[in-house]
Amino acid sequence: QVQLVESGGGLVQPGGSLRLSCAASGFTLDDVAIGWFRQAPGKEREGITCISDVDRFTYYAHSVKGRFTISRDNAKGTVYLQMNSLKPEDTAVYYCGAALGYYHCSEFTPRSANEFDYWGQGTQVTVSS
Repeated sequence: QVQLVESGGGLVQPGGSLRLSCAASGFTLDDVAIGWFRQAPGKEREGITCISDVDRFTYYAHSVKGRFTISRDNAKGTVYLQMNSLKPEDTAVYYCGAALGYYHCSEFTPRSANEFDYWGQGTQVTVSS
């Protein structure tokens, strides 16, 4: 059974950091692109970062570039999202998604949610003092 499970969310003060994890089971991460998305109340799901497997190409949305870092450990079946300098506007439910079929993150945009095949259940991140 294909499954993605996010963890690591929580409440953090502005300027703080969190590391999210996305653990895959039921399939290997080889040749699979992983994206992180977020969805705030009343807003559409927004793609913020993506990492390919073949060349470890990464994409970052302007809103998170320089603050967030995506990485992957295929041996552990896990993708990470290190989030630094968090802002209140980063508050959202964060989801990881898997894109099969040799999808490359050079195609990724903040509107790429419909290009991803599998999703986790999400983890809440709240940035507030």
